[in-house]
Amino acid sequence: MKIEVLGTGCAKCKTLYENTKKAVEESGTAAEVVKVEDIPSIMRYGVMSTPALVIDGQVKFSGKVASVVEIMGLLS
Repeated sequence: MKIEVLGTGCAKCKTLYENTKKAVEESGTAAEVVKVEDIPSIMRYGVMSTPALVIDGQVKFSGKVASVVEIMGLLS
């Protein structure tokens, strides 16, 4: 599983990245978590507000910081 956290480096983006890493660790899911800060790469997903979470190429949400529990729900 590949998980991408899209964001330009703002505090919310960093929080989502940390929450995502924690969710992967706590759930025991085998996943690669990548932070994407490159604006052209973010735009390829059609994301207009960050932070955003992409799992295996599908945008799961954008414009909010999800909790560890919310992210764990997306991983199962």
